[in-house]
Amino acid sequence: MALFSQTSHQGFQALLWKCYMFWPVSRCRQLFAASFSIPAKEKINYFSFMTSSSTALPVDPKETGVLPTKERSEIDCKGKEGWDKETKEIPEGKHHFSSSVGAAKKWSMSPAVSRHKFTNVQPPEKPLESEEWNRLRENFQLPEIFEEVMLNSMIRCNSPIDVAKSLLTHMAKRDSDIAYSVLVKYLTLCVQQGQVSEICDVYDIMKVRFKILEIGAYNLFIKGLSNSDQWRMALTLLEEAKKIMIPSRTSYESCIKAACCHQEMKRAFELYHEMLAKEVVPTLDVLQSFFDFSKGMKGAELQKELFSILLYLRDNQIYPHKTFMWSIKLWFESIPGKNWRGHLTNIKDSGQCPVCNHQLEDSNLTEEEYSNLSERIIRDVIHGTDTFRKTSPQEFEAFQTFVENRVPFDIVIDGLNVSHIKPKRMQCENLRDAINCLAKDNVRLLVLGRKHMLLNSSNWKREIMKEMQTKADFFFAENISEDDAFLLYATLRSGKHCKFVTRDFLRDHKACLSDSLTRHLFRKWQRGHQIVLTSSGDGRRLKFLPPFQYDCVVQTTGDTWHIPYKDVFEEKYSYEVPRKWLCIQQK
Repeated sequence: MALFSQTSHQGFQALLWKCYMFWPVSRCRQLFAASFSIPAKEKINYFSFMTSSSTALPVDPKETGVLPTKERSEIDCKGKEGWDKETKEIPEGKHHFSSSVGAAKKWSMSPAVSRHKFTNVQPPEKPLESEEWNRLRENFQLPEIFEEVMLNSMIRCNSPIDVAKSLLTHMAKRDSDIAYSVLVKYLTLCVQQGQVSEICDVYDIMKVRFKILEIGAYNLFIKGLSNSDQWRMALTLLEEAKKIMIPSRTSYESCIKAACCHQEMKRAFELYHEMLAKEVVPTLDVLQSFFDFSKGMKGAELQKELFSILLYLRDNQIYPHKTFMWSIKLWFESIPGKNWRGHLTNIKDSGQCPVCNHQLEDSNLTEEEYSNLSERIIRDVIHGTDTFRKTSPQEFEAFQTFVENRVPFDIVIDGLNVSHIKPKRMQCENLRDAINCLAKDNVRLLVLGRKHMLLNSSNWKREIMKEMQTKADFFFAENISEDDAFLLYATLRSGKHCKFVTRDFLRDHKACLSDSLTRHLFRKWQRGHQIVLTSSGDGRRLKFLPPFQYDCVVQTTGDTWHIPYKDVFEEKYSYEVPRKWLCIQQK
């Protein structure tokens, strides 16, 4: 009953909900009716608690912000002027509006579309009686979605729990039912405020009423409980969820952090390895938490597990941000009796670390590795089904003939990609600047372009195009063609020395490679051959950062670790490799 209680009834209502689960239904009905002073003839009808929906998706409070408030005891149903302004794009004759404060007339726009327009509805500051909720609902433009809009607004405004309870109590009295989706929205508010007892009560209610909970509800329950003294229940719910689905990354990471926080590192690592086995990709945040909570702890097994995380960063070309890097450094230095010391540094162009004088791994592949990688990419990526989604076999055959008659090239340029480096300049000027920077010392350039570049337009001037074609070979593909396959083929066919220029990460093509060793070689080859193109600080000049002679990934010799890191967190993968390193050595 805690779900429907008002402030003065909280303890009693919580007891009633537990009675609902264990006592005879007839007795529960009497208690439920008595607690709300429901007339005798209406008691059973009010207690009818059937669901009208089997699934629902919760609202994510992080995706909405608290909006400017007006009078919080009233609902702003959008004045006619504001509503009309938001619906100008809807064809005339498709909707009608009420000219008074009364209920809106029927109209053809679906509630699913229109509910997103009520973004400035403000919930009341204190619980309301049913009559007050009825009046607000009647004055609402679309009464049928009033409760959903109101609950979304409560989540945005972080309304007091008792206000939400009074709305749910009103719904139970009116409809003899509270839908799954409504319970999930109420649960979202409880989790947002850390209302652990309420979260537990809602779980008890939903497990009695619904045979299966969907992923959104499990996410909320696990997240809400993992940060409390009921965190072990979150682990239990994760096991429950596994029986019907692959739990989300959020659920896994909430449980991992809870286990780490309570020094149960073995359980945390079990969940981490389970994530990887199910191809649920961990965030840097949860990886960092392992190091944060392991500081000062002994144990060879623990160290082995944390080393495996560093190797995971290596294998997946993941660069920790500065905060994560500091967590790694502090963990190493906290290991009892090991005497690790970390220093921030910049690796020399030769690949030598100035702190420990260790020579980092070479970025070049051996002849055998290059041959195998080239064969696999041409077979699995270029001639695989991936290539011709946007490229015809005839066009690619013509390109192959073009390349074979002109190889080897020294640099292959993704022309369209490079042409967008400075959005305020003409695209042909950007490309010309790039070619002028690279066309030195008799370097042979191949530029991959599109046929629309040959049309004299505002972005592609004919005279500039002719000038560029005197300095580089050009191949113009159809405008719908995929550039990456052309880029990879021309670069690989030109030999180990050939570099390429694009601002793409080529991540999709790595995924087409079937085994981890080949994917690792592809990334290593990419790191050693991709020229990074940036604009200068003033935006006037282009800058080319040549590939390193050493491999820019996490490396270890056993008594040293070298970890490249970035200053800021980047959620997405980047083609740019870091220039800063953490050197850790054992003395």
